[in-house]
Amino acid sequence: MADGERALFAWMRCTPLWPRCLLVLFVFIYVDGCVAGEETFSAGKSVVHSAAAFSIATDRRYLLYDVNPPEGFNLRRDVFIRMASLMKALLKKGPWVLVLPPWGRLYHWQTPDIYQVRIPWGDFFDLDSLNMNIPVIEYEHFIAESGGPFIEQVYVLQNYAEGWTDGKWEEKVDERPCTEQLMYSKDKQGYYRGWFWGYEETRGLNVTCLSAQGHASIMVPILLKNTTARSVMLDRAETLLHDHYGAKDYWDTRRSMVFAKHLLLVGDEFRSRYLDSNDVDDKTDYNEDWTKQKVRSGYAKGGPYLAVHLRRKDFLWGHREDVPSLPAAVNSIRDIMKKHKLDKVFIATDADDDEQEKLSKLLPEMRRYEPTWEEMELYKDGGVAIIDQWICAHARYFIGTSVSTFSFRIHEEREILGFDPKTTYNRFCGDNEKDCEQPTHWKIVY
Repeated sequence: MADGERALFAWMRCTPLWPRCLLVLFVFIYVDGCVAGEETFSAGKSVVHSAAAFSIATDRRYLLYDVNPPEGFNLRRDVFIRMASLMKALLKKGPWVLVLPPWGRLYHWQTPDIYQVRIPWGDFFDLDSLNMNIPVIEYEHFIAESGGPFIEQVYVLQNYAEGWTDGKWEEKVDERPCTEQLMYSKDKQGYYRGWFWGYEETRGLNVTCLSAQGHASIMVPILLKNTTARSVMLDRAETLLHDHYGAKDYWDTRRSMVFAKHLLLVGDEFRSRYLDSNDVDDKTDYNEDWTKQKVRSGYAKGGPYLAVHLRRKDFLWGHREDVPSLPAAVNSIRDIMKKHKLDKVFIATDADDDEQEKLSKLLPEMRRYEPTWEEMELYKDGGVAIIDQWICAHARYFIGTSVSTFSFRIHEEREILGFDPKTTYNRFCGDNEKDCEQPTHWKIVY
């Protein structure tokens, strides 16, 4: 994004709605009169604006989405990949753009006294990289471009109340009565109020419940034939399945989810200062253009340290059988360090203060990224999680926590960087776990 664009969006975030709308209208009219060419879009290329920019902006349709409120940061990243598959199917039929749902109010973001609502995707991810896969815009851009904080049609996705008919699973979607109490209520004007990512002024014009069972692309006929709304939101989008899990389409979207540059720089500085790690020695060269990042499996060497993701808190009661006690985890860590001749260990964990103190006594050589208050305020919990993942992704050897999406995302990052699967797809075993099955290797597809 150019400096001028960054300044524009920064201004829009701090300015009331009506001046923003007037400014964006002026910009589109100006572009309409000054620029020539056709708008095109394909994976690996950014959108090229044209003389028809104004008409395209008014003709194109907006796909918005949200997920079940308790879902965490890394599951939400997975749902984005599903929505990207749906977008690719829609783009074959006409001009659509995916509106990125602002981040905030997540269960694991519990740092007190820090405002963590209405966070744009650009704080965590590189928007230019995302746009090289599918067209995306921030929510505030959508408000300015569409002329107001209104979403014409909200579809609340739900499972079928009767389950699978005769025990058979089939793809289908139908308008049905809502099976749960709606999280939306009508205001005095008859519009629907809801969470809408913390934007209290946003309203839904229509809300409909859909029972859905199938892959994300099952929504294409609904969006093209059942509604003419320009802006359509899919709530509870995690109900839909991946269209091409583990295939090229999946990996194209996953590779496009490049972390924001300022977070990568923080992670790289930590690696260099505390872990004797750098891209040259570690063979982890990273191309900022994800479409040109292609390395063979096993090429990356990694920094001279072990990286650990040790999930605690809700996992202690939610997955007790496959979550180790702290002494057992430390024993596993020491065994790995000895086997691979590593004398440094980096740990990413959500352990509470008491467990962290115990861990530091059991493993005094461990390193953790501990941001200052100013850094925490700047990067927020989501940014700190990304920094942790980036450091873990560059280690000589990684071990994570069973069924944790935080660990899954690190697996993928290491796969992109070209690490040997044997150094990546590993997890802790529970103290009394009989069958400690290790994570599946999902090989990258270019």
